Order: sequence, then structure tokens, then C-alpha cells
Amino acid sequence: MVLVVGIDIGSLTAKIVVLAISDTKDRATQQKYSFIRRVGYNPAGVAESLVNNAKETLGEKDFAYTVSTGYGRKLAPADESITEITCHATGAFFINNTIRTIIDIGGQDSKVIQINGQGQIQDFEMNDKCSAGTGRFLEVMANALEVEISEFGQHALISTNPESISSTCTVFAESEVISRLNQGANRLDIIAGIHKTIATKIFALATRVGIQPTVALTGGVALNPGVKHMLEKHLNVPIEVPPNPQMIGAVGAALIASKHFKKASN
Repeated sequence: MVLVVGIDIGSLTAKIVVLAISDTKDRATQQKYSFIRRVGYNPAGVAESLVNNAKETLGEKDFAYTVSTGYGRKLAPADESITEITCHATGAFFINNTIRTIIDIGGQDSKVIQINGQGQIQDFEMNDKCSAGTGRFLEVMANALEVEISEFGQHALISTNPESISSTCTVFAESEVISRLNQGANRLDIIAGIHKTIATKIFALATRVGIQPTVALTGGVALNPGVKHMLEKHLNVPIEVPPNPQMIGAVGAALIASKHFKKASN
């Protein structure tokens, strides 16, 4: 049994997935290990510790092939680094081959990817450098409103009258939120408005790429039900959230590692 690795070093979290190849002619479909942790100030150290912990847990001295992806992919101990666009497309299509549109919302960026029936990338769009419409934006807003980030999305579902948040810059949006609170606005309506703002940003990306079902939402923000709900209203299509959506990039990286190892073995 040969083990291959995918590492996704994002701006907020780092993920690792280890897949087993029982035979070089078979697809690597058996997941042996996965783990996720916060990145902090030392992404290179976090990446190295993820690999070392995986080796220790699995009783392995080394892995056959490792592919890294994500924001800090160049800092990870890997045989090759691949863009997150490619890895997310590979991972999402492997999880569900009916997926044609992938909306990935990470800590510092958002992207919409369109793939065909073979899982090949047809088009994609990414947000600009502003963190509005990302996980970091949600964290800042949740902190300003003194709500646990794990509960933020559920709060957004309660409101029936979302406040309009005009600022798209995270810094200005935080000031606007505080100002609205001081003016007596309902906190739940403000939270719903924040989620609506994110959906509006993603909708702009999606319309440039084109939306084709099945639509999947990946990344850590996919665990936020408020974002999913607002996106479904904007796009007017149901959105699927795969199991462990924050691991999709690492899964894709591990699958690519398996293919590259097989080529090297032939």
C-alpha cells in the first residue's frame, strides 16, 4: 500500500489528507488520514507539523508523493505545488461528478469555478484583494457584534428584514455595523445584512463565470448556513455542501499526487 498526501495551506487554516493506493493501476480512493488546524503566524511550521503528525499517526517514515496547494503552498514540504483552482476542481468533481459550478469561500479569498463533465476547468473568477466576502470578513463582523462565529450563520436565518450594509471594505463595514447598532438597528437584521453582502459579492463573481447545476459550496464558510441560504436566494438554485467542505482542496491535491506518482511509477 502506497500513501500520497495533499496539503492545503490557507490563510486561516491548514488541512492535510492522506490517501492510499493499493495498486498503481487503481484510483486512490481510500482516505487514511485527515486533519485541520489554524495556521497562525508560522504557516511553514504548521505545514511541517501536519506532515510529521500524519507520519507518526500512520506509522510511516515517508510518503510516496506530496502535493501542496492554497495560499501558502510554496511553504509546505511537498514534491509539487498546484494552484487551489485546480485542486478544488479535482476534489469537488471526485466527491460528486455531477458538480459543474464550485463556489469556494476561504479565509482571504473567494472563487467561482466552472467545470465540464470530465471535471476539467472551463472558467473561473476570484475576488480582488479586499477580504469582503470571505471567512475573515465574517470573523471580524462576528467579533464586532459579540457573536460566536460558529453561531453567526444561524443568527442570519432568523431575520426577515436584513439591514443594508453599503460598505464592502472590511474596516469600513465594521464601523458601519457599530454605527447601525448605536442607532438602534436590530442585531439579527444586521447579521442577516452582512450575509446578504457576502452573497452579493459572490453573485457578481458567479454571473461572470456562469452558473450551471450542480452547484457546490466549499471552503470553511460552506459550514455557515446563513451564507448558503443567501446564495441560494441570489442564484435561484439549490446549493450542495459536500461533507467536510473545508477539506476539498486537500482532497484534490492528494488525488493529483496519486496521479503523478502513478506516472512516475510507469
